[in-house]
Amino acid sequence: MSKTQPIVVAIRRWSNEDLPLLQSLMGDPAKTGHLGGPETREQILARHERYVRTKETSRQGPIFAITVGPNQQAVGSIGYWQRMWKGQQLWELRWAVIPECQGQGIVSRAIVLVCDHARQVGRARFLHAFPAADNETTNAICREAGFELVGEVEFDVGPGHMRRRNDWRIDLFAAVA
Repeated sequence: MSKTQPIVVAIRRWSNEDLPLLQSLMGDPAKTGHLGGPETREQILARHERYVRTKETSRQGPIFAITVGPNQQAVGSIGYWQRMWKGQQLWELRWAVIPECQGQGIVSRAIVLVCDHARQVGRARFLHAFPAADNETTNAICREAGFELVGEVEFDVGPGHMRRRNDWRIDLFAAVA
C-alpha cells in the first residue's frame, strides 16, 4: 500500500471467504497475547461460524471485515455487541487488523464507518472500547476516533486473564462533526 496516497477503507459483512484472515488474527501467539493467547483451530472455526451467522439483533451487532484499496482486500475485523458491565448492558466495540496494515489510520476510519452503522440502527447510545491501559497505540486510536475516556478498569479478557483496561466510549447521539 502506498504511503503517499490515502487508503480507501470500507467495511462489509463477514463472509465465508474471511476464514484465513481470522486464522491470521486469532491464531498467532504474538498477535493475541493481550487477549490471553491464541485460539485453537476449533475455537477459530467456531468464531468464524458465529461471525458468518451474525445478524443485527437486540444483543448483537454485525461483524464486519475491514477492507482496503480498490480490490477491497480484507485486512481486519470490527464489530459490536452487548455485554454485561457493572450491572448494566452496554455495547462493546472491538477490532483487529493484521500487523502490516497497522499505523495507517485504517482502524480509525473503520470505527467511523461502524459508528455510522450503529447510529442508523439506533439501538445503542454509546459504544465502548476497552484497550489495555498501557497500549498507547490503541488508546490513541480511541482518542482519534472521538471516544471519551471514562476511566481505567480491571477487565476480564478471558478465563483467568484480568488486565488493566481503559474504558472509552463514544456517544452515537452526539452531534456529528
